Amino acid sequence: MKSQSGNKNAAQSFSLPDADVILFSDFFSLAESDQLFATLLADTQWGQGEIKLYGKSYPEPRLTAWHGDEGKQYSYSGLTLHPLPWTETLLAIKARVDEAAGVTFNSVLLNLYRDGRDSNGWHQDNEPELGRNPVIASVSFGATRRFQMRHKQRADLPRLDIDLEHGSLLLMAGPTQHFWQHQIPKTAKPVGQRINLTFRVIL
Repeated sequence: MKSQSGNKNAAQSFSLPDADVILFSDFFSLAESDQLFATLLADTQWGQGEIKLYGKSYPEPRLTAWHGDEGKQYSYSGLTLHPLPWTETLLAIKARVDEAAGVTFNSVLLNLYRDGRDSNGWHQDNEPELGRNPVIASVSFGATRRFQMRHKQRADLPRLDIDLEHGSLLLMAGPTQHFWQHQIPKTAKPVGQRINLTFRVIL
């Protein structure tokens, strides 16, 4: 995984055991981010799936869309997603992200957090179709939301909190998904809409 993109801002690496995590705070410029947010919000076929937790079904606490190469379906929490075709906007974003990560991604999960009540609970991106040490590239547009990470086995390690800002890119690679969980918690603070794109390689 590369440590620097073509943008003017260098990456910030986090000193975490059992993980490889890098943040580009201003991966996309403000003007680019504003335009991409508006386009994605208007053009994406947003839906709300039903997930299964502890044997019960619940509506996902956010809206989602799955795009990717033909046949690259993805399953999590009892939900199976079949890819919509790539759009010109998604391919343009992917080209930039591919270059920074040194990976050719073949799929992306889009998440729309409508307000502070929308969230994503503690989990790992460790589904079998992602392979042994998946690279996950997370792009954020819109309102800043708090991204949290915790080690699964070491209670002595403090939780890591990262504010994912408008136009940022977070890369997680190596053994990260085996040892660390992450979430976007709910917040009672007034917060606007946020769109998050998590690029993946489906084997």
